[in-house]
Amino acid sequence: MSFTSEIKQEIAYNELKDCCARAELSALIQLSSSLTIQNKKLGLLVRLENPTAMKRVVYLLKKLYNCETELVVAKKTNLKKNKVYNLNILEDGKDILNKLGLYGNKGILHHPSFNIVSRECCGRAYLAGCFLAYGSCNSPSKSNYHLELALNDIEHANFVVKLINRYELNAKISKRRNKYIVYIKKADIISDFLRLIGAHESLMNFENSRINRDFKNSLTRLDNCEIANEIKSLSAAKRQVEIIEKLIKKDKIDNLDHKLKNVVDIRMKYQDYSLLELCQIYEKEYGESISKSGMKHRLNKIESYAQGI
Repeated sequence: MSFTSEIKQEIAYNELKDCCARAELSALIQLSSSLTIQNKKLGLLVRLENPTAMKRVVYLLKKLYNCETELVVAKKTNLKKNKVYNLNILEDGKDILNKLGLYGNKGILHHPSFNIVSRECCGRAYLAGCFLAYGSCNSPSKSNYHLELALNDIEHANFVVKLINRYELNAKISKRRNKYIVYIKKADIISDFLRLIGAHESLMNFENSRINRDFKNSLTRLDNCEIANEIKSLSAAKRQVEIIEKLIKKDKIDNLDHKLKNVVDIRMKYQDYSLLELCQIYEKEYGESISKSGMKHRLNKIESYAQGI
């Protein structure tokens, strides 16, 4: 089961007050239904590919209006042959739309009337309905975080963005073919949206997966940094040893002062040691403390002396 399906299944079983159930159903009906003519009356045909969303529509219709419905399952003609669920609402379609705030004096509205989402709880339920109908969210195991709602027209998209941003989630709109996509990309904002629509278990899974992945990435970056530093340290040590060997061949070591001779001595004894390790050995062998910068300064003086020769 995809992460999107897990979210939809979770929010489809949330218990709602009547006002919130109406808001959620309003979103589902607006995004997935079309008007039909049945017995010289306007009817509604709900068409969805997600069985969880369709079950939710049937449940809410019976809960709120005790509607008679007729479900027909068909297969699409594409290669995947996905199932399509067609639900005929055997009631006055105009009356249902009016109750859901989707029908006004000028006919069908591009978005529900304000009273449908005026309460904060109803606004959350409406967004849950939008996600149930045509929402998707990338798995948190992927590096690109993305949650979106696919809407039919720009007026409805603007309405949904305004509703989401009521909760300061900074949603944006883009156009993809004949759909308007309301999307969120930041991981922390996606978490807030999942909390908003009541997908609490999915939120926990999202956060756990995201934290584990980010933690592993942090460890990898630290490991890479340590490896790079180790390689750099070994490369510098190899160069220093080669310079000292040339000075030994040219019999120039005696020209150095005793402190530099001490550094030459421990570098040749411990050729793959880091600066810090050399400092610790220097203090043990010569009874004099020296910092990393001090050790590096003396090695640089030896190198400068060799270059002068």
